[in-house]
Amino acid sequence: MTASALLAGLVRPSRPARLALLLVGLFLYGLSLRMMLDANVGVAPWEVLHVGLTRHLPLTVGVVSILTGVLIVAFTALRLRERVGLGTLLNVVLIGVFLDLLAPLVPNPVSVGWRWVQFLLGVGLLGFATGAYVAAGLGAGPRDGLTLALGRLTGWPVPRIRSGIELAVLLLGWALGGPLGWGTLVFALAVGPAMG
Repeated sequence: MTASALLAGLVRPSRPARLALLLVGLFLYGLSLRMMLDANVGVAPWEVLHVGLTRHLPLTVGVVSILTGVLIVAFTALRLRERVGLGTLLNVVLIGVFLDLLAPLVPNPVSVGWRWVQFLLGVGLLGFATGAYVAAGLGAGPRDGLTLALGRLTGWPVPRIRSGIELAVLLLGWALGGPLGWGTLVFALAVGPAMG
């Protein structure tokens, strides 16, 4: 039994408990992204894009994350007819808010060893956080919704679509000056097992 299935079984009957699980999951997701960002060894593909955009716009990473999420949800809802749930909307707003609020609280390790420890803890936490907000069953995140909608429309396998999106976002973010590092490769290899 996966962690998200176990969490879902614990909270399925009560909507307030599901909402609480969603909020905890989104907080932990924002914390995990902040931990990886501040470790300075590389970040997830979407954060490469978000940070790259902050190099050209007078916005924080959290605000860019929110605006990107709004664009994705608008596109998937209006053009691809993907259902938007409460969890989708809270995902768009709260992860960006938590990213910015936690910035002064998460350390920026000096030594390479501690930076990698913080980064790997962030990857593991991201896997758990994803399981928590998915288990709440209140709507897919914006990037997940985009992947599912494209899979439904094209008939292509979801992993291929998600990999294509992640690669395109990574290349765009890198072209904009986003932080590409060994951690980005480690994230790509470790995020699946962490979510599992």
